[in-house]
Amino acid sequence: MSVSETSHPFGANTTASEIIDGVDLHGRRAVVTGAGSGIGVETARALATAGADVTLAVRSTDAGARVVARLEAQLPAGSGKLNVKRLDLADRSTVTAFVADWSGPLHILVNNAGVMALPELTRTPDGRETQFGVNHLGHFALTVGLRPALAAAEGARIVSVASIGHLFSPVVFDDLDYRFRPYDPWTSYGQSKTANVLFAVGAAERWADDGITANALMPGNIADTSLARHMDPGQLAGFIDATGLALPPGKTVEQGAATSVLLAASPTVEGVTGRYFEDCAPSRTVTERADAVAGVASYALDRANAQRLWAVSEALVR
Repeated sequence: MSVSETSHPFGANTTASEIIDGVDLHGRRAVVTGAGSGIGVETARALATAGADVTLAVRSTDAGARVVARLEAQLPAGSGKLNVKRLDLADRSTVTAFVADWSGPLHILVNNAGVMALPELTRTPDGRETQFGVNHLGHFALTVGLRPALAAAEGARIVSVASIGHLFSPVVFDDLDYRFRPYDPWTSYGQSKTANVLFAVGAAERWADDGITANALMPGNIADTSLARHMDPGQLAGFIDATGLALPPGKTVEQGAATSVLLAASPTVEGVTGRYFEDCAPSRTVTERADAVAGVASYALDRANAQRLWAVSEALVR
């Protein structure tokens, strides 16, 4: 099915609960990374409400356990089960352990975790620049490792949470880790988010025969999230001046999770793959940043870029 064939009443103000209303996910299993806060919690809540058994893949299992306790007290009867597993995307050993511990099919994988605008250049234990290492390479290793489980589901969906921040930078293949150019928090974040989109494009093409679909999305401008935990108030206040990019209208956490849930579970996008969505709809392609507050850069959907990134990523996670 092409995106143009989809039709639904959802939009920028739609909430995750509205997306999931009437959807039955009983018998399905889902993983949501970064489900210890923000839209990850609301994504997990929505999927469990529809009956899916949801694994919260989080750095802190104590924090994850608190989320599970809170959600279990709120979920309606007949909801799916919730459980917590440790996953630190900067630490490859935890990714390997998570994959090794998984058994059986996996129907939904929401790659939601991320870091944004680290003020100083830092590197993961294996030497990668942290934003690229966490936001892209960690999720790449996780998803490739879980491919057999996704294929076994016979119709699995991968959801890659990207950002309008991908407009800050394409993937700079010749200097992924800022070993030559001066480090910049925003171009670093931008290339990691571009990588999130390109991963969906690459997975959609490579894994179609397994019945796997993969799409990326921009959740929206959401203040109540831990994504900006590394930023001080001055950085946030100077966002527009620092990046030259205006912020789109604000959303609640419940609205911010809606596009993730749409791509993870809604029948309205059944069979749609390799696309980028925002406000619960396919995005238009833009060819320059200018004053854009929406849209997807053409370089983020480029198949040649996706193929190159896949090959580079495979080499880096070996």
